[in-house]
Amino acid sequence: MAKIPVVDKRLCSSCGLCTEIAPNTIKLDKDDLAEVYNPKGDPEDVIQEAINSCPLEAISWKKE
Repeated sequence: MAKIPVVDKRLCSSCGLCTEIAPNTIKLDKDDLAEVYNPKGDPEDVIQEAINSCPLEAISWKKE
């Protein structure tokens, strides 16, 4: 079973750290909140680093 990254926008603080780490997967939307726009844009280990770096734990894996 594959997994995809998801962002809980209610927890996002708009720090942008995730977009610096995984720019091919996560971007800031029009409200400056993180969103996954390409779930497979970066290697899984890079996405995991973005997940681990989120200060509010707003990013996680979801099983497809």
